[in-house]
Amino acid sequence: MPFVQGSSSSDDTVPLLKDSPPTYYRSVDDDDVVEPSSPIEDPPLLNNFSNVDVAWILAGLWSAVFLGALGTIVATLLTPIGSDFNKSNQASYIGTSYLLSLCCFTPLYGRLADILGRKGAMLLALFLFGSGTVICGMVPSMETLILARALAGMGGGGQSLHHSFAHLLVSTIVVTDLIPLKQRGLYQGMANILFGLGAGIGGPLGGWINDVFGWRSAFFFQAPLLIFSAILVTWKVNIQLPSDVQDQPLYEKLRRIDVLGSFTLVGTVGCLLLGFSLKTTEEIAWSHPLIYGLFVASFICGVLFIFVEKYWAPFPVMPLHLITRRTPFAVSLSNLFASMAAFSMVKILYNVPLYFSAVKLYSAASSGSHLLPHSVAISCGSVAAGWMMRRTGKLYTLTLAAAASSICANVLVIFWNENTSQWHLWLDIVPQGFGMASFITTTLIAMIAGVIKEDMSVATGITYLFRTTGQVLGVSLSGAILQAVLLQKLRMRIQDPRSAETSSRLSLPPFSHSAESIRDLDPQWKKAAVDSYADALRAVFIFQAAMAFLAFLTCLPIEENPLP
Repeated sequence: MPFVQGSSSSDDTVPLLKDSPPTYYRSVDDDDVVEPSSPIEDPPLLNNFSNVDVAWILAGLWSAVFLGALGTIVATLLTPIGSDFNKSNQASYIGTSYLLSLCCFTPLYGRLADILGRKGAMLLALFLFGSGTVICGMVPSMETLILARALAGMGGGGQSLHHSFAHLLVSTIVVTDLIPLKQRGLYQGMANILFGLGAGIGGPLGGWINDVFGWRSAFFFQAPLLIFSAILVTWKVNIQLPSDVQDQPLYEKLRRIDVLGSFTLVGTVGCLLLGFSLKTTEEIAWSHPLIYGLFVASFICGVLFIFVEKYWAPFPVMPLHLITRRTPFAVSLSNLFASMAAFSMVKILYNVPLYFSAVKLYSAASSGSHLLPHSVAISCGSVAAGWMMRRTGKLYTLTLAAAASSICANVLVIFWNENTSQWHLWLDIVPQGFGMASFITTTLIAMIAGVIKEDMSVATGITYLFRTTGQVLGVSLSGAILQAVLLQKLRMRIQDPRSAETSSRLSLPPFSHSAESIRDLDPQWKKAAVDSYADALRAVFIFQAAMAFLAFLTCLPIEENPLP
C-alpha cells in the first residue's frame, strides 16, 4: 500500500515543524497512521524554478486574475443589454446564472488541479471562461446570453460582481507549490491588489466601450488578455506532480474524478442558491412550491453527497476526514459567515451605496465614491496581513483582530442617521475592508498549514466553496430582509390607496433602480420613502453585524500552526 508523508489526522495540534520531528506516514486509502522504525530521507524537490521563471509563472496566473477582476465591465452593460433585447426584467439573470455556475463548479478545480495538473486545470478554466465570453458577444437573444454566462461561470473567469474564483483558486494552488508557506500571504496580498486594480477600472472601461463601440465589443475586448494568459500558462506553468500521479495513464487519472460526488455537490449548492435567488429576484413567497421544492431537493442532494463521500468515492471531491477536522472546519464556517457579512455590505447589492442613494439622496457618482476608502483598505489589508505573517510566522491573533475589525465596522453603520457626520460616512466601513482582506488571507494560510501537502489543493477548493456560498447567501438573505422591511414600512407610512403602486415599485429589486425614483416623488411621499429605506437598511446592517460576530466565534478554534 502506498504511503504519503503527512501528519496524524487524529491530533491536529501537532506542530508542522519541530527541532527533531517524528516522521508520520498516512495511508492514501484510509486514516491509519503508522510510525516507521527508521528515519526516511525527505524526497527531493519536484519543482525548482529560478526567480525569472517564477515571475513568468505568476504573470500568467495573475493576468487571468486581472482578467476576472476586469469582469466588472459587465456591471455597466446590464441596462443597455436589457434595452437591446427589450427584456430589462431578465437582466439580473445575467449575473445570477454566472454566480450559480461559479459556486457549483469552483470546488471541483481543487481535485482537477491534482488530476489534470496545474497547467491543465488552469487552461480548462481559461477555455470555458473564454468560450462563454466570446459567445456572449455573438448571442441573438437574452436567453442564450444567460446560458453563455453560465458557461463562463464554469471556468470561474470573473463576472461583473464576483471574484475570479476558479482562476484565483488554481493560481493559489500553484503559489502553494512555489512559495514558502511563511511568505505565501504576502503573495496572496499582491494578487488581491491586482484584482482590486482590475475591478476598479472595469466599470468605467465598460461604460466607455459601450458608448463608443456597443456592449458586444466589451466581451470581445477581453479576448487579447485571455490569449496572453493562456500562452504564458502553456509556456511556463510546468509544475511537476508526484510521480504516482504524474506517470498515471489518462484513464487512471479520469478514474480519480468523483463524478457522483460532483453531481450531488452541484445539486446541493445549486438548488440551495437558486431557491434564495428566485425568492429575492422574482418576489416569490417562501411558501411557494418552487421555493421549498428547491430547498427539499438541496437537502436530499446533501444527504446523498455525504453518503457518497463517506462510503462510495475512492477519491472524494470533499474528503470528510478533512472537513471534519478542527482547523479546516473552523476556517470553512468562518469564511462562510464573513463572506455573508462582507458581500451584503459592499458587494453585488451595494447596500452601503444604496444607503447614500436612497437615504442621503446622493448622486450615483457620489454614492460610489464613498467606496473608494474601502477599496484602498482591501488592498492594504491583504498586503499587511501577508507582511505580518512573513515577519512573525503567526496568524491566530491577526485573524481574531481582522474578524473584530469587521464587527466594529458593521456596528458603526447600524447607527448611521440624518445627524451622522461626513467623516463617519466616509471612514466607518474602512475597518470592514481592511479586516475582511486580512481575514481571507490569514484563514487561507491557516487552512493550508493545517493539512498535509497532498490535501492542500482540495482544502483550498473547499475554502473557496464556502466563500462563494456565503456571498450568495449574504446577498440573497439581505435582499429578502430589505424587501420585506421596506414594503412593510412603506405601506405603514403611505396610507393613500392611490400610492399602493408606488409602494410596490419602490420595494421591488433591483433596489438601486427603485431608489433613483425617490428624487422624483412628491414631497409628501419622499420623506416616507427615505425613512422606510433607512429602517430597512438598518435591519440589513444588523444582520451583517450578526454574521460578522458569528465569523469571529467560528474562527476561535483555528490552531496556530507554525509557518515554516
